[in-house]
Amino acid sequence: MKALIDTCIIIDALQSRRPFCVDAEKIFLATASFQCESCITAKEVTDIYYLTHHATHSIETTKDIISKLLSLFNMIDTTAGDITQALVSSMTDYEDAVMTESAIRMSMDCIVTRNLDDYKNAPCPVYSPDEFLKKIDYQNPL
Repeated sequence: MKALIDTCIIIDALQSRRPFCVDAEKIFLATASFQCESCITAKEVTDIYYLTHHATHSIETTKDIISKLLSLFNMIDTTAGDITQALVSSMTDYEDAVMTESAIRMSMDCIVTRNLDDYKNAPCPVYSPDEFLKKIDYQNPL
């Protein structure tokens, strides 16, 4: 299954935010063990960089984390078309609408997020981390 992973899931894992990090870390493991194909958008990377740098206060540490993240997750572009199409979306959260447009354009099977309410009008499947792990029949590779 090809999934676009929302920023909140990435940050949950990177910052060990309890209790959310448990499922977020499982998504990282599922990705590493090829149980799913997980993607993030180029736009997300800048947000993740900002939040990670704010937590680490180190440019080098932040760049190392981003580099490792990009070796695990595929990155997809956010295009001008995604930005424009999101303006006419029925979704109320513009940032999530942009992400949804990127997911649709790239033929993602789903979006994985904790913010299900923000995606209630999304024209593609949206799952919580737990729902996603059940969909891919997650098997702990360790």
